[in-house]
Amino acid sequence: MCLKIFAATVLALSTVGSARADIRIEEAYARAAMPSAPTAAVYLELHNDGAEDEVLLGASSESAAKTMLHGSSEGAGGVMTMTAHQGGVVIPAGSSHVFAPGGDHVMLMGLTEPLDVGATLGLTLSFERAGEIRIEVPVELSR
Repeated sequence: MCLKIFAATVLALSTVGSARADIRIEEAYARAAMPSAPTAAVYLELHNDGAEDEVLLGASSESAAKTMLHGSSEGAGGVMTMTAHQGGVVIPAGSSHVFAPGGDHVMLMGLTEPLDVGATLGLTLSFERAGEIRIEVPVELSR
């Protein structure tokens, strides 16, 4: 009985480990915000080296009261609009998805601290298969 529990635990850990290993996070940065700014954005590249699609379901940070996945797009008359990705963002198998200015981004709302150049903020990304991955994001003016 004890051996079966141990084997199941090892299998579960190896499955989680391999799913996490399929996701690479690169080029992450948060755009600096004035001390009185209520919002800021995080940009990054997500690479899925796995054989199955992955879904970024959400994000969280202690630097903001609320964190959401947003997309920006140009609407009628050239007006930019921002919408929340309610179902998450798909990262296709063997491909990547870029969160960049003017497009998809992680929106930090209700900042709990200033985002000064040179600082870092903690960000936890929640994936459908890979689970939660925590990263430290540098704060920069832009790239």
